Parts: sequence; C-alpha cells; structure tokens
Amino acid sequence: MPVVATAVLAVATGIVSVHAGDPASGRKKASMCQTCHGYDGIARIPNAPHIAGESRIYLQAQLKAFRSGKRKHEIMSVIAGQLSDEDIAQLSAWYSSIEFTAIPPE
Repeated sequence: MPVVATAVLAVATGIVSVHAGDPASGRKKASMCQTCHGYDGIARIPNAPHIAGESRIYLQAQLKAFRSGKRKHEIMSVIAGQLSDEDIAQLSAWYSSIEFTAIPPE
C-alpha cells in the first residue's frame, strides 16, 4: 500500500495521529539516538535497526508504542517514555527526511 494511502487509512481509523514535526529540530534531538541508531539513522550496533529514510508514520507509531508500553524494549521503552508528542514528531521528521541509496551486489 502506498505511503500516502497508508497515512490516510491510519489517520482515518484513528490508529495513529501524525504530527508533521520539524526535521531541523529533530536533528538536534537525535543526539540521544546516535549511540544505537546513529546520528544519520544507520545503526551502530548489530541489534539496532537502521531508521534512516523510514516512514514518518511508522517511526511515530513505534515510538508511541514504546512510550505507552504496547511495545517493549529494555532501552527504547525508557527513552521513549521521556519523549513528548512534539519530540516524537521532530525525531520522526528528521530520520524520515534522510535519503540514502542502497546498492545491491552485482
């Protein structure tokens, strides 16, 4: 399903409320994420996912799930528990704004 259709469906059904967020503000807040996910969204440790270029809707939903306890992780639950909706919107805007190119092996 295209991202726009997913966003409309998610908002229409009330699954997630999406805030635009400001990538520049999110970039400043990303210092708390850089140890695991990297400042650029490319994970620095093997058990953390790359989040660069990920959907803003997905990132917001996951951070809110960690914050609420619907999704649990020893570190992420603590970190997300301290984030406001604005923090989540800004971080999601930053990481979703990062563009990268994947080059498959030949």
